Amino acid sequence: MAVDLLLGLQWGDEGKGKIVDVLTANYNIIARFQGGPNAGHTLEFDGIKHVLRTIPSGIFHENSLNVIGNGVVVDPVVFVKELEGLDKFNIDYKKKLVISRKAHIILPTHRLLDAASEASKGKAKIGSTLKGIGPTYMDKTGRNGLRFGDLEMDDWKEKYRNLADKHESMISFYNVDIQYDLEDLEKEFFAAVKKLRELKFIDSEEFLHQAQKNNQTILAEGAQGSLLDIDFGTYPYVTSSNTTAAGACTGLGIAPNQINEVFGIFKAYTTRVGGGPFPTELFDEDGKTMAKNGNEFGAVTGRPRRCGWLDLVALKYAVQVNGVTQLMMMKGDVLSGFETLKVCTGYTYKGEEISHFPFNIEEENLSPIYTEVKGWKEDLTKMTDESEFPQEFKDYITYIEKEIEVPIKIVSVGPDRKQTIMR
Repeated sequence: MAVDLLLGLQWGDEGKGKIVDVLTANYNIIARFQGGPNAGHTLEFDGIKHVLRTIPSGIFHENSLNVIGNGVVVDPVVFVKELEGLDKFNIDYKKKLVISRKAHIILPTHRLLDAASEASKGKAKIGSTLKGIGPTYMDKTGRNGLRFGDLEMDDWKEKYRNLADKHESMISFYNVDIQYDLEDLEKEFFAAVKKLRELKFIDSEEFLHQAQKNNQTILAEGAQGSLLDIDFGTYPYVTSSNTTAAGACTGLGIAPNQINEVFGIFKAYTTRVGGGPFPTELFDEDGKTMAKNGNEFGAVTGRPRRCGWLDLVALKYAVQVNGVTQLMMMKGDVLSGFETLKVCTGYTYKGEEISHFPFNIEEENLSPIYTEVKGWKEDLTKMTDESEFPQEFKDYITYIEKEIEVPIKIVSVGPDRKQTIMR
């Protein structure tokens, strides 16, 4: 049985958690393939808002098994707090949640290294969430990391100590004032590790291979967005993992020819958190209205999101890199009330008009070229069928489909699970 894949097509925060939750009923297994606790997936149903950081978004469905793949980095302290948040919903996560032995562990000193590194950059900060993600992936590629499978070995504490000591010596090189009590941090860390050892660790590539052979349906869930990919994003203002479709293969051990549908999620406008270039960013009342109506604040960090018009050049690029087969448009309801909408359909790059996503999109090199389309006034949040959409909103959807050449199959008109319209 082939694997379907769901990922974000912008700079993250597209609404992946909600759509995974909506689609989970169609799948036996939901598998996270990259990222760490810097990515918050928000789900809302039955009047309750849930924010998941590491746990796959299918956890609230009774019949789904949730896999944390080898491409994910896990902070045991954050993860245990997430598990404790599920206790009040009587979710048997020991039965419904498994972790790849090859997934890497975020140490307390990884977070300290992250803070020291970012502080040392001054004005050149990249906007790290300071969760230790980057240093953990650096240890992974540097072949120093601690993995969940190590916790089953007799010498894991010795491995931990060697790595933590190395980190402390590195922190001193940054020559910044980072105050911390490692003994206190370690106490919490070791208590969390003890709790996590009660969960089931698996050889995830073999586990998923057998699941496919047994005709189980699998949905691979990505974190963050394609424009934050370490290779194809707006480097250096990116994350430390592959957020694109290729990351699902390396982050789960699934062969490329086993990927079937690629679901790409995007907002009806564009947002970005932290630093980095953003060609269509708005600094006027339109941008403020989007931020207010869309409640644009980070699910994990609480940081305000920068807002701007839909960038079709960037969206086409993400669709191309990922091989997207179906689109899902989120937050169309946020644009209700705008008399005119703008859509970026090209760039002026170093004096030349281009229609592709170039190497550098900093504002000194690039400016957006806009096409104007008519807006709509109607409130979309109570609508339950496509036939109820105002004509202008239908035209907006059709326009995007025509430009991207991929069908928009789902339209979200609000944060709740029920506010999801299939086309």
